[in-house]
Amino acid sequence: MFESLSDRLNGVFEKLRSRGRVTEEDLKVALREVRIALLEADVSLKVVRQFIKSVEERALGADVLKGLNPAQQVIKIVHEELVEILGGGGAARLNTATHPPNVIMLVGLQGAGKTTLAAKLALMLRKQGQRPIMVAADPYRPAAVTQIQTLGKQLDIPVYHEPNRKPPELAQDAVKHAERMNFNYVIVDTAGRTVIDEAMMREVAEIRRRVEPPEVLLVADAMTGQDAVKVAEQFHQQVGITGVVLTKMDGDARGGAALSLRSVTGVPIKFVGISEKPDGIEQFHPDRIATRILGMGDVMTLIEKAQQQTSEEEAQRLAGKFKKGTFDLEDFLDQLQKVQQMGPLDQLLGMIPGMSQAMKGQDLTGQEKGFKRVEAIIQSMTPYERRTPDIIGTSRKRRIARGSGTTTAEVNRLLNQFRQMQKMMKTFSRGKMPKGMNLGSLMGGRR
Repeated sequence: MFESLSDRLNGVFEKLRSRGRVTEEDLKVALREVRIALLEADVSLKVVRQFIKSVEERALGADVLKGLNPAQQVIKIVHEELVEILGGGGAARLNTATHPPNVIMLVGLQGAGKTTLAAKLALMLRKQGQRPIMVAADPYRPAAVTQIQTLGKQLDIPVYHEPNRKPPELAQDAVKHAERMNFNYVIVDTAGRTVIDEAMMREVAEIRRRVEPPEVLLVADAMTGQDAVKVAEQFHQQVGITGVVLTKMDGDARGGAALSLRSVTGVPIKFVGISEKPDGIEQFHPDRIATRILGMGDVMTLIEKAQQQTSEEEAQRLAGKFKKGTFDLEDFLDQLQKVQQMGPLDQLLGMIPGMSQAMKGQDLTGQEKGFKRVEAIIQSMTPYERRTPDIIGTSRKRRIARGSGTTTAEVNRLLNQFRQMQKMMKTFSRGKMPKGMNLGSLMGGRR
């Protein structure tokens, strides 16, 4: 997400930082490069012009170039203006009704990912203690109803559908059913087309009129760039949307749609889809996205992801084991699996300030395969061996290697790295950082 744009902007700002003193001409040259980078990222021309104008006026008007560390001041202004065009400070919340159920209507073109998003939203709401129900209101796309019913079974979330009913009537019946059965969220998956047509818009508008949803979310494919912005404009004009969800953000290196949508439509981006997994959805935080674009990481999202995997009691238990030096291979395996559940390694590293640049050009696919090999080695050990790895001698290593499909050299490497990790944790508990430790050694790769 934003990889190409982030790289270009970092290159521009690196040149500014290297100058020490920044002249007005230096600023104009830098902003020309920023302008090109934004246009190449498929940001709309109107948004780019306004953005560059705002940054230049603020930088020159406040005598930023005459102050201390002018490059950092310019970067600060760029960050603040990025936050502004992305929608302001914090995340936009879901709109709710005065009286439940809260209806969330999903609209958009075919292939944008509405049905998958319906399941992701339902799962997210259930984790928050809500009672959601999904509505299969797309009778046109082959297997659309089957898809949402299958997702409902997999996630244990109910799906409402009545064959041979027109979508507006079906959606209206679903809301009444939700009221009777005490569901407090109704997620209506509407039909899409490959292109916008009058029939689709009339049907969507009629569904909206009948169920009066507080939330109408346009589901847009981020990889379509400015086409997603045009679709958003048309839906907003003809139906009226309250927010946008950008799907397939994990596959979009440019990100222009995200940077244009709020300015062009006036409605907030509320969520982004980051993977095909049922939990592959994130709230859209303009301030956090801006820091990611500028290569500053996103520590808050990383912390939230970690908190989802580990309870407070578990965190305290592990902290105690770190201090006592009793952290064993069973604990290590558990934490390794939790890291993998948090998402792809490149996404996680991108949230650590400075790490995306430090890891640039490195192939992390091998690192993720290394996770699996480490996992296989530990799972081939007995529980006693995991708790007391010092007992693992030559014959045990051979057995573990055979069981995991690895070599004794790899088993040796893991055990050596684990001993180093234990030493590191003891040092951490005393507030020191040992030399010679790196990301690869912690993750089970070569040093």
